[in-house]
Amino acid sequence: MGSFFKKVGIGAAIGLAFGLMAALSFIGITRVVNTFFPGKAEVSAKFEAETDRSDDTEKKVEEKKTDKDKDKEEDKVESAKLTKAVDDHSISRGGGEVGMSVTELAKNNLPCVVSITNTSVKQLRDMWGNGIREYENVSRGSGIIIGETDDELLIATNSHVVNGADSITVGFIDSEIYDATVKGEDSEIDLAVIGVKMSDIKKSTLDEIKIAVIGDSDALSVGEQVVAIGNAVGYGQSVTTGIVSALDRDIPDDDVEMSYIQTDAAINPGNSGGALLNMKGEVIGINTAKIMSTYVEGMGYAIPMDTANPTIEALMNRKTREKVDEDKAGYIGITGVSVDSQTSKMYDIPEGIYLQEVIKGGPAEEAGMLKGDIIKKFDGVSVTTIAELRSKLDYYEAGEKVDFVICRQENGEYVEKTVTVKLESREGTGLDKKDDKKEDKEKEKDEKNDEEDEMMDYYNSLPDELKEFFYGFGR
Repeated sequence: MGSFFKKVGIGAAIGLAFGLMAALSFIGITRVVNTFFPGKAEVSAKFEAETDRSDDTEKKVEEKKTDKDKDKEEDKVESAKLTKAVDDHSISRGGGEVGMSVTELAKNNLPCVVSITNTSVKQLRDMWGNGIREYENVSRGSGIIIGETDDELLIATNSHVVNGADSITVGFIDSEIYDATVKGEDSEIDLAVIGVKMSDIKKSTLDEIKIAVIGDSDALSVGEQVVAIGNAVGYGQSVTTGIVSALDRDIPDDDVEMSYIQTDAAINPGNSGGALLNMKGEVIGINTAKIMSTYVEGMGYAIPMDTANPTIEALMNRKTREKVDEDKAGYIGITGVSVDSQTSKMYDIPEGIYLQEVIKGGPAEEAGMLKGDIIKKFDGVSVTTIAELRSKLDYYEAGEKVDFVICRQENGEYVEKTVTVKLESREGTGLDKKDDKKEDKEKEKDEKNDEEDEMMDYYNSLPDELKEFFYGFGR
């Protein structure tokens, strides 16, 4: 019996030792495997954690996207805004930036730029002293698509591109041409915004065009590469490239006191109103002028976007107006002369329209305007010439109330004041006789044409010898 229990005890000890060794081996092997080869549970846990984080990220992105869409919808309903670039710190600023190639930039941004055709009727005195002759004048420029509303596609350009237009047409990247209307212009800073009705634009055109992204012109450095896109010489969109030659430049012999971007990228007639872009494809300037001289090469100028943005946003949210019928157009009752920058400096008076006379009992007198006042702004927009003011009044009906900003001399100094004028009808002022005068001119023209026809008939009836004599005498 003692031998039996002894054997059992030895067996139990050996089993316990074996079990302990097995347990230790299992734990050791498990730790090694888990360290170098994660188990299914860990992988599953890690995957679930990553999935949770991914879901949270997607949820946040979706929430952000929804908020952005809501903001966009609110902006679209309430007002139009410029699309401004979000700074990308992976791309350095100032000459050493890493951006697109010119080819890529042109491909991406040609759809943002349009060609503009301004058609107007000009009057010139006949060189033979036979009165005033009218002729159709066509000028061309460029524009930048800057936004849209439910009703309009909005385009920024220079004021001088659309000023005085009887009709404006816009050509897009797909060569389609549409009528446009001036929403507002500010000749003092030479900027304007025009609109094309969304209902007029084909879907194929909307699929081709793009809204420009506005960059930070204050971040420009001298020597930085830039690209200009515009309707050069009216031949259609073209691309030129150069560098920023200088910043904060004044244009020689220019009346406007403003700082421009100077570039050696070719700026030609027709480029006015077009885009100057950095190599990220952001619009950092609106091309406006160049020095045209036989001894000057490569001096073009652009209005910096940081200067232009406030004016453009104000203009793009103005009410779109169309010319009203002559018998409904507004009248304010003044006569005046333009005060340009030279006259302003010479006589130390503000630029604008100097009132030589305020018609007694007229709308201007009723509003409190006085002889000697200087009109600075009409309905929130600067006016510098009497012709410009008359042109703007063609878009306002009698009975409307319009705010004028005037300068009046008080105690030896000019003080700005705002007066509200209720426009009256032009009927009985002499301005409403425009159509009658036009009919008289057409009648006079027809009579002159009849006389010329009679002369030609007489000339054709002459013998060949006399024809040669008269032809030589006429030459």
